[in-house]
Amino acid sequence: MRIAYIECFSGISGDMFLGALVDAGVSAELLRQTVRGLNLGAELQVARVDRCGITSTKVDVVVNGEPDRPRENEQPVHHVHSHQHGHEHQHEHHHADGTVHAHSHAHDDEPGHTHEHPHEHEHEDKEDKHDHAHGRHLSEIKTIIAGSAISERAKKTATDVFEALGAAEAKIHNVPVETIHFHEVGAVDAIVDIVCAAVGAEALDVERFVVSPLNVGGGTVKCAHGVFPVPAPATVELLKGAPVYAGEIQKELVTPTGAALVKVLAHSFGQMPAMTIAKSGYGAGSRNFPSHANVLRITVGEAAAVEESKGDLPLDEVIVLEANIDDLNPQLFGYVAEQALAAGALDVFATPVQMKKSRPGTLLTLLAKPEDAERIARLVFRETSTIGIRTRREQRYVLPRRHETVRTQWGEVRMKIAQITGSISNYAPEYEDCRRIAEQHHVPLKHVMQEAIRLYLEHTNV
Repeated sequence: MRIAYIECFSGISGDMFLGALVDAGVSAELLRQTVRGLNLGAELQVARVDRCGITSTKVDVVVNGEPDRPRENEQPVHHVHSHQHGHEHQHEHHHADGTVHAHSHAHDDEPGHTHEHPHEHEHEDKEDKHDHAHGRHLSEIKTIIAGSAISERAKKTATDVFEALGAAEAKIHNVPVETIHFHEVGAVDAIVDIVCAAVGAEALDVERFVVSPLNVGGGTVKCAHGVFPVPAPATVELLKGAPVYAGEIQKELVTPTGAALVKVLAHSFGQMPAMTIAKSGYGAGSRNFPSHANVLRITVGEAAAVEESKGDLPLDEVIVLEANIDDLNPQLFGYVAEQALAAGALDVFATPVQMKKSRPGTLLTLLAKPEDAERIARLVFRETSTIGIRTRREQRYVLPRRHETVRTQWGEVRMKIAQITGSISNYAPEYEDCRRIAEQHHVPLKHVMQEAIRLYLEHTNV
């Protein structure tokens, strides 16, 4: 199986992802054709740059013949309300018609960076561009994507990324997603970034994207509604379920666009999987830190061969970790399970057991890939009271699985579909999607799940 490993040791933004794709072999001309097909008056500039000694590819969007100015040479600029500034943190202001304008802040924002209207700030990154065009609602952006000359798969990926951005803003501000007005994220450069990312991800021709823990940076951003720590609210919402950490760089390193790309593309998170490397690519951010390579790396290769059984069912190998615990507050088990799953555990479950001296206890069991086992064991030691963990290698039959999306009257739900010898054997709606819809629309969870299954069966021959 061909996989791509995305290393976010310096965060991720849309332009860094495009640069890494091109550096890894995706045709720059393919992306330029994609941009021309959008008919938005934009084009791509591709250059080779140095980032702390690492030669990497920098991709910039030029709109109406106006390229980005080098960040180091930029002077403070005064913005008024009607101007857009392509920062990547979305901060809103409300209008009488109920519309919420989502504003963005840049990758590598300065700590304490002020975002108010009018305000003065120093531009910080590629996504820090002016775009004087009007903002767009999600429906307008989806129309642009639907009318583009790209594959249906790429259209779906690009649409999913924008829908993820919209859903994050809608949840944060407690408004319907239809009222979110993409001010900067809906600007020409961001549409180009996301559509090209979808096309480039498809052209990379991999079956799975695995993403490292994400360095989100540090510091704070100051907007009209107060000071927020990095990562900002939209980024936090988009990165739910992903492992993150704060490094020594006190800049914003993960933008909402980057977070949304990760949310849509990532099949799993963790350390580099066992693979035979075929090629790699480095995508540059705009800032050149003195002691930190501000790049995103993509490594492409073939996953370690899965041992095949003599029958039709594929086998793979897992590490089973077990610990008997009788002195831990029961409230902590749920938290431990969440942390382990976010760190890459394949499964976590607890079984009541009778321990020595007739004490009731819990058998905590975790399944992990061999390369993740030690890291997850360290997490268990850190978060529980156990002083010993048993491990053993086991094989398991694993059915191939994939996702399809159904559109209910309340929103989209992913269906997890498992196959055996090419035929569908199991299907189920993703619980988190259904729960989100149930909470947002005040609909019984069971009704959402039933409707998702009904719609899936209506369009599928099972």
